[in-house]
Amino acid sequence: MKKVIMAVSLLFLLGGCQSAPSQPETETQDETVTETDTENDTVNETETGMEENEISEVSEKEEMTMILKINDQKIDVNWEDNESVTALEQLVSDNALTISMSMYGGWEQVGSIGRSLPRNDVQTTAVPGDIMLYSGNQIVLFYGNNSWAYTKLGSMQASQDELRELLDNGDVTVEISME
Repeated sequence: MKKVIMAVSLLFLLGGCQSAPSQPETETQDETVTETDTENDTVNETETGMEENEISEVSEKEEMTMILKINDQKIDVNWEDNESVTALEQLVSDNALTISMSMYGGWEQVGSIGRSLPRNDVQTTAVPGDIMLYSGNQIVLFYGNNSWAYTKLGSMQASQDELRELLDNGDVTVEISME
């Protein structure tokens, strides 16, 4: 019985001492690694391509500027950096927005946007040149002062006299677009 156990043990021992795998299996492993590296290169190239596209889109957006015209006269504006202005930019990104404005109170022109924009109204005193969002769906251009709750959209870069000449002579048409 001892001889049988010794013979079986010897067979297991010899089976465990078998030589390393032959060369063809190693080549297969190398090929697999190469394929994986190629896949990673492809993924990296694709990711890089997307990043370049995103960068060019951002650059294109940075080059686009929202402009304001009053009765076809372009007015320089310092736009605020807020959610309302971003929504307005999106609204006019494809087509200009034309607004029929009406004089109100002897200090402002008011006109409906035709839809609601996000707003963050704050009790404030508007001064000549201010562009405000009122009730989320109306734009107000000031050539005088008024206190109310508004969301500031921007400031027109014009003197008080220039603003009065543009806005205090009857109803006007305003166009907001991207250029």
